[in-house]
Amino acid sequence: MTISDEMIQRGIELLTELGIALLTAAVILVLGRWIVKGVTRLVRRALQRYEVDVTLERFVCSLIYAILLTIVVIAAINQLGVQTTSLVAVVGAAGLAVGLALQGSLANFAAGVLIVLFRPYQAGDMIEAGGESGVVQEVQIFTTILNTLDNKRVVIPNSQVMAGCITNYTANKLRRVDLTAGVSYEDDLDKVKAVLQDVIAADERVVDDPEPTVAVFEMADSSVNFVVRPWVKSEEYWDVYFDLTEAIKKRFDKEGISIPFPQRDVHLYQQGGPSS
Repeated sequence: MTISDEMIQRGIELLTELGIALLTAAVILVLGRWIVKGVTRLVRRALQRYEVDVTLERFVCSLIYAILLTIVVIAAINQLGVQTTSLVAVVGAAGLAVGLALQGSLANFAAGVLIVLFRPYQAGDMIEAGGESGVVQEVQIFTTILNTLDNKRVVIPNSQVMAGCITNYTANKLRRVDLTAGVSYEDDLDKVKAVLQDVIAADERVVDDPEPTVAVFEMADSSVNFVVRPWVKSEEYWDVYFDLTEAIKKRFDKEGISIPFPQRDVHLYQQGGPSS
């Protein structure tokens, strides 16, 4: 066999080995990804069986999927003859550099862990955080996804959420509706109070405990203001708010109770004409 024949034979052997390595790596990637999805699915079902919070369930599944998929990729690279030990060292050094460059992302990840651990909110809660308000759809590793009341999707970095105040409107079962009703100084206050109490009592969504509050709040410039503060279920807050506002106006009209508006008296003084 000549030298050229040996080189061709060696080239064929190398190509064969490379082809087998590439095929094996591809199989590992495809099969490994399928297995990772299966494991993630099993973990999700297990968490659902034990009725784990949806927020924690999604966060844990996302984290497990990312870790296992990274292992699969490293295993596939190892089949190509790349020394994974050296690769891990290189990745570690690169990870340090990337980590310094992506401090914000790491802060978002840390904030996501804190959100899952301390659970200031969960999927389905109506919250105000990071300058936005809406219903929590999902808490991911780096972000929290909200749907606003006008059905816009807002993605907020977790670090931004944890850096400020978080208001959870639906964490408690009951919520107080705060209304103000102004009446004229000429109206009978006892009658107004009785009418307001009757309007509240007519709404079956208002709970008896805590007891609703109807009281004179202030004597303003143009009106005597009553506070109307019934308690309702958190999910019924806005429905009751709107319905009671309408019901109070209609009842005041029926009872002849006036709702004053700001008025201002203007006095005109006529000055004397020019001297003759």
